[in-house]
Amino acid sequence: MRKVLLAAGFYHVVFAIWANVFPCQWFDWMGVEHPNHPLMWHAVGFAMGVLGVAMTLAARNPIKHWGIVLIGLLKFSVVITGFLSALYHRQIPLSSAWMMVADDLIWWVPFSVILWASIRAHTGVPPTRSEPYSIKEASNSYYLSNGKTLAEASQEKLLALVFLRHFGCTFTRQLLRGLEHIQREADAHGAELVLVHMLQSGRESEYINDHGGVLRISDPRCELYRAFGLGKGGFLELFGPHVWWRGAISIFKGCGVGHLAGDGLQMPGAFLFRSGRIVSSQPARSASDLPDLPALFEALPSPASRDTVSA
Repeated sequence: MRKVLLAAGFYHVVFAIWANVFPCQWFDWMGVEHPNHPLMWHAVGFAMGVLGVAMTLAARNPIKHWGIVLIGLLKFSVVITGFLSALYHRQIPLSSAWMMVADDLIWWVPFSVILWASIRAHTGVPPTRSEPYSIKEASNSYYLSNGKTLAEASQEKLLALVFLRHFGCTFTRQLLRGLEHIQREADAHGAELVLVHMLQSGRESEYINDHGGVLRISDPRCELYRAFGLGKGGFLELFGPHVWWRGAISIFKGCGVGHLAGDGLQMPGAFLFRSGRIVSSQPARSASDLPDLPALFEALPSPASRDTVSA
């Protein structure tokens, strides 16, 4: 991993020097017109140089400096996407593909591997037992923030359990931004919204902000997640094209990305829970899936069951 970052850093620094010393040569090789504003190309070269220096410094500890690896991977992905779009619209010739390969494509896989290793290294607290709890065991062992066990609370009212990804995930931040809407949806169906998170009890308060009244369950070992059938995500579930696309939209909307606060591999999900049993489930198929409460309530087994769980 260190050698990859050192090589990538060296390449980007050399590219930056070349782009500023010979600013028109790249366009000649690509077969496109020279830019009307050369200063912008110099700025691109400067940015490449800064990224190259950052990669070189990150090579000392790639796992610790995963943020720089992520920035590099995002840069490679954006450039590759832009190149394919320009190629499709015949804005650049196919013969220029070698530049994209050398500049971005060859780095995409190794940077993805480094990022994947970083995520695995930052996973949450390991479970205390090899076999997951049964639903009955889990519901009697876990307490809501109001002091009641999950089993007790589910006897009193239909619970809408929303299992979160880590609090730094842009999709969790997006969910929390729209938490009032989710709360209203649960209230409209006579359900109590409960957030399940992976931090020690009380530490979630800084992330929930103005929604401190929402009931919560702390599950730092992800035992409750496992009991409800929510496991760790694979590479495509966490970094597939669909996740990248929806992540870019979320970041564009201002949700941003925070530091890892929980198990970065843990998958989210949503469930309706009543009288100690799951009556409707919505496990996420990718990290970008957000709870769809209307669909969750619609998926209740039958009108008779719906009346039962709403009682």
